[in-house]
Amino acid sequence: MGFKCGIVGLPNVGKSTLFNALTNTANAAAANYPFCTIEPNVGQVPVPDPRLYKIAGIAKSANVIPTQLSFVDIAGLVRGASKGEGLGNQFLANIREVDAICHVLRCFEDDDITHVDGRVDPVADADTIETELMLADLESLEGRVQGLTRKVRGGDKEAKATLVVAERAMAVLQDGQPARALDVDGDEETRILKNLQLLTTKPVLYVCNVDEDSAADGNVHTAAVKGMADRQNAGMVIISASVEEEIAQLDDDAEKAEFLETLGLGQTGLARVIKAGYALLDLITYFTAGPKESRAWTVARETRAPAAAGVIHTDFEKGFIRAETISYDDYITCNGEQGAKDAGKMRLEGKDYIVQDGDIMLFRFNV
Repeated sequence: MGFKCGIVGLPNVGKSTLFNALTNTANAAAANYPFCTIEPNVGQVPVPDPRLYKIAGIAKSANVIPTQLSFVDIAGLVRGASKGEGLGNQFLANIREVDAICHVLRCFEDDDITHVDGRVDPVADADTIETELMLADLESLEGRVQGLTRKVRGGDKEAKATLVVAERAMAVLQDGQPARALDVDGDEETRILKNLQLLTTKPVLYVCNVDEDSAADGNVHTAAVKGMADRQNAGMVIISASVEEEIAQLDDDAEKAEFLETLGLGQTGLARVIKAGYALLDLITYFTAGPKESRAWTVARETRAPAAAGVIHTDFEKGFIRAETISYDDYITCNGEQGAKDAGKMRLEGKDYIVQDGDIMLFRFNV
């Protein structure tokens, strides 16, 4: 699996421009007026990972297939979205479908681009969006609690456990905090909270959209966002959407590298967003390799071998026998699978094995 990241924010903060640059497409209309994005645009982008190409070179693979990351460009929210203002209800529903929220904040001054509130204040913008999401969660929970209360009277044990978590989540939201601030007790409460599908349980990555001159070091606006992100234990990345758009139009890798160097940047915004997103969701990558193809696969950290195999095909998980496993460093050092076998570096791992980032794996199964 990869993961699906919803790009949200107020109108005219650069969401669609960023989406176009990240996905190297022009599918999202970047226009200077609210609600130019009506349906969520979904873009699949390959996750850059230099390890994959080194593995493929050693394995002499005919094809190289990176793992994919989905970006969903969700139209601009406005104050009152939780009550249906703008196109709020539709957009809130779209946010429920994503794994993480990539919250784009305007951190640049430009008199030619209208701000929906008439000023540039990214922290206030973030508060506006978060407030609307919290209000939507409160409304959702109020409806759920009524139904759960009826089930509890009928002796439903699952409803009783769910009601406890729902009421605690409501208290947190009423206190002005997102549901992810709720202190859950153990795996069972974690499962229940996840099943409530609250918008504010989703991890947040703040993306500060700056002008070209601020792309390397940020500015006073990004410093304010950094403070907010640190207080919330949220992720934060500085990107110039206009710069990313220029980079996306360059075909030659050397040209891209030279352009990034002139701006004092070591990586593209895409690479930095992916890195921050992986850290946010605690994801890792494992690989499969052979003459036909080398391929990257994304799983959550702490995933056991059978579940990792299931990402390739459900039959692999159902009939899992073992996983022939080589660490990335051993694969490179030993110059591939045979060298690793000869050096005793290939391990036979069973059902309880927890997959490590960079593992090269061959699954044995029987169905």
